[in-house]
Amino acid sequence: MHIHSVYICAATILSIAHHSFSSENQTIINNVTKTEYNDLNLTQNVSLDKAKPTNASLEENTEAQSKDGDHNTEAHGKADCPPLGLESLRVSDDQLQASSSLSVGLGPHRGRLNIQSGIEDDDEYDGAWCADLEDQEQWLQVDALRPTLFTGVILQGRNSIWSLDWVRTYKVQFSNDSLVWQPCMNGSEEAVFVGNGDQETPVLALFLEPTVAQFIRINPQTWFSNGTICLRAEVLGCPVPDPDYPQLSESSDDLDFRHHNYNEMRKLLKSVNDECPDITRIYTIGRSYTGLKLYVMEISDNPGKHELGEPEFRYVAGMHGNEVLGRELLLNLMQYICHEYKKGNQRVIQLVKDTRIHLLPSMNPDGYEKAYEKGSELSGWALGRYSFEYIDMNHNFPDLNNIMWDAQEMATDKKKVSNHYIPMPEYYTSTAALVAPETRAVINWMQDIPFVLSANLHGGELVVTYPFDCTRDWIPRQDTPTADNDFFRWLAAVYASTNLVMSNPNRRTCHWEDFQQHNNIINGANWHTVPGSMNDFSYLHTNCFEITVELSCDKFPHASELPVEWESNKESLLLYMEQVHRGIKGVIRDKDTKAGIANAVIKVEGVDHDIRSAVDGDYWRLLNPGEYKIIVWAEGYFPRIRHCNVGSEPRPTICDFTLTKTSQDRLKQILAQGRKIPRDDQVRIRAMRMRKLRASTKILNRRREQQQRLNKVKTK
Repeated sequence: MHIHSVYICAATILSIAHHSFSSENQTIINNVTKTEYNDLNLTQNVSLDKAKPTNASLEENTEAQSKDGDHNTEAHGKADCPPLGLESLRVSDDQLQASSSLSVGLGPHRGRLNIQSGIEDDDEYDGAWCADLEDQEQWLQVDALRPTLFTGVILQGRNSIWSLDWVRTYKVQFSNDSLVWQPCMNGSEEAVFVGNGDQETPVLALFLEPTVAQFIRINPQTWFSNGTICLRAEVLGCPVPDPDYPQLSESSDDLDFRHHNYNEMRKLLKSVNDECPDITRIYTIGRSYTGLKLYVMEISDNPGKHELGEPEFRYVAGMHGNEVLGRELLLNLMQYICHEYKKGNQRVIQLVKDTRIHLLPSMNPDGYEKAYEKGSELSGWALGRYSFEYIDMNHNFPDLNNIMWDAQEMATDKKKVSNHYIPMPEYYTSTAALVAPETRAVINWMQDIPFVLSANLHGGELVVTYPFDCTRDWIPRQDTPTADNDFFRWLAAVYASTNLVMSNPNRRTCHWEDFQQHNNIINGANWHTVPGSMNDFSYLHTNCFEITVELSCDKFPHASELPVEWESNKESLLLYMEQVHRGIKGVIRDKDTKAGIANAVIKVEGVDHDIRSAVDGDYWRLLNPGEYKIIVWAEGYFPRIRHCNVGSEPRPTICDFTLTKTSQDRLKQILAQGRKIPRDDQVRIRAMRMRKLRASTKILNRRREQQQRLNKVKTK
């Protein structure tokens, strides 16, 4: 369908993939084809000027902006008014209507920015709203429930691997009663906006004349010639102040609720450290591909030192750079702990006293910077997910699952197959291995610190997953539990049941899977198989138990939603950390010297997963309440058995061991019988492979630094 002699609104139009942005004068040029410009008489080079603060009413603001051309924008071309919440689900399904729908699964409730389709097209969970009729009278309508200053629309095509559908141009109308409609105008002409040129790129249009109304309609005019009328959308608007409609609840905590880029994050880390120097320490574990540092905030009553018997805990966020909520929550968490510690909050004081906490807010800073540059509404579903080298870090760790399972299938005695501390494969340690520098840094970090418990914070769904993440035999999805399945389910339930959004029985599903039927927890492999996940590697290569928390439907929530997200997750974050004190702990010592014994094996009878003691001989074994038979063994020592009882309170049972060295007479007796003296070769191989990984990492880092220096010289 072709339109002749119409005028595109002189609104600001932004496209992620096709635009030129001058930060000097904030001039936008949309990269539409020459034919489209000629046919549509597009007004180019629209200037974006920041709106000046004013005390006038929103209606008065509308009049003023229409007179002076002010566009009410902020940095990166984003509108000052936040999204209504189609993507974040703050807008309910009942607030969305349409002129017609192609099917139930393509109804107006599916017309949400970044919504993902189900496995099959034409099911109940398709990837857009699609009209049943192909004419210019079709529309998607949003009811804001109250008078709202509408400032813009973001449009996206249909999410589908089978169909190519998107809207090329559209009009917008406003109403206060859904009966009488007023078109968005461009002077004396009805405005027509440029929409999409593909399925996934979000395109923003800011209205030249923001309008106060309760209802807004998006009215497609042209669409992809080989497709049909389909769209996903977000609407930008500021609610008119009204005592009958409460604002989004603000947090009572005095925290820095905004998105922090790399430099801003560094400043915040320093400010927390300056405010609480006695309990915080900033350190780095490596650098990203482009040289950005991977910062960690340590929180402890004795920062910089591992205290005997004190468990080590970590939160990791930003593995996928565009899943940003975890990053901001960890920055909020370190501020909160600092503030509450100074206020004398006994719960926080106890946590800091008894636990060494490590917070890595950005594992993939290169990816984050890409997403941040576009902004919360315009980064799309995947921009910034991967590393600079386009590596998905959640598939980038050694796949130890299949190494263990293959060994079990080949072994005549499965009991002799290692179930823990499995060495990484030889090929993974070479310079030729496709391993991101960020992944290498985290593996090295895991080796240096005896972590006990961790959580990996993601976004894009509302669910908590627990290992294993990888299925056997490459099945797409299948429940694949670990030997510690009951405890992992407990950990997942602790977070999910205390998260205010997850635990809300009336909440809508994010995309197409209803995790509420599983109480918002699921075995990772039963969702989708992920070979080489950080969770599985952590469990099989170290002593650390780790889960994944999918924090929100929206991967990059608007800054205005961060206080609410903090309140939703605050209790979950604190309570989950406290679970590190469940089970048993103790120190394994030499009977004669009283020195701690490193790498002693701690075996729980009936649980086919062992752990090891740390360098000083201390250990922590996470367990549910119950009576356990514990067997401890170390190379060169006689084994020892104890029975330890674990209570229901989050306080560990102390279960120390003293081991007696194997006598020379006993060793001679073993050799005389033709038997071999037991050797702990697995620890040696594991340590050797780790040394090789560190050596290859140093070589690659030097190469990268040299290349970056050469690039700088060339650019000068």
